[in-house]
Amino acid sequence: MRESLLAGSGSDGLMMTSPEVEQEILERSLTEHVPRYAVILHNDDVNSMEHVVDALLQSVPTLNEQHAIKVMMDAHTDGTAVVTVCPLETAEFYRDRLQSFSIGASIEAA
Repeated sequence: MRESLLAGSGSDGLMMTSPEVEQEILERSLTEHVPRYAVILHNDDVNSMEHVVDALLQSVPTLNEQHAIKVMMDAHTDGTAVVTVCPLETAEFYRDRLQSFSIGASIEAA
């Protein structure tokens, strides 16, 4: 069961939270208010599967090798695959990094 978000009560009767809870609340608030964009990987017949996985791992630091392989295979079989969903500026950066490896990538509103 998830721990209570409340860490205690202050002398003024207001509820206090831990720094971890405050960070979680801040991140949730930002996520709710910042538009999200999907980074889309496009299949191609030019690049090897290994090159695509390497480009994904070097371009998107949140991916691990297993996830990068899954994204590559999804794009290979379905034509496109969502690499990650993030704020616009980050999505543009990831797309541009992938394109610098000659990998087809785009972004779209999530």
